[in-house]
Amino acid sequence: MSRLIKSNYSNVAQLKDLMTAPPMTAAQHAEVMRKRIAQRRMVEEARELKRASSTYYDKR
Repeated sequence: MSRLIKSNYSNVAQLKDLMTAPPMTAAQHAEVMRKRIAQRRMVEEARELKRASSTYYDKR
């Protein structure tokens, strides 16, 4: 089974734009991290459900 690899080069922002942008506030960072964790949990739960359903059908 092939796994999708997240590309580190998908963001094509210019270096100048990145270096001159104001840094994230703690609240913004916390919100980004909460979203990232929620997405990861959804993927993990879906993977577990898929494995559980496949093992259920394998036992039949």
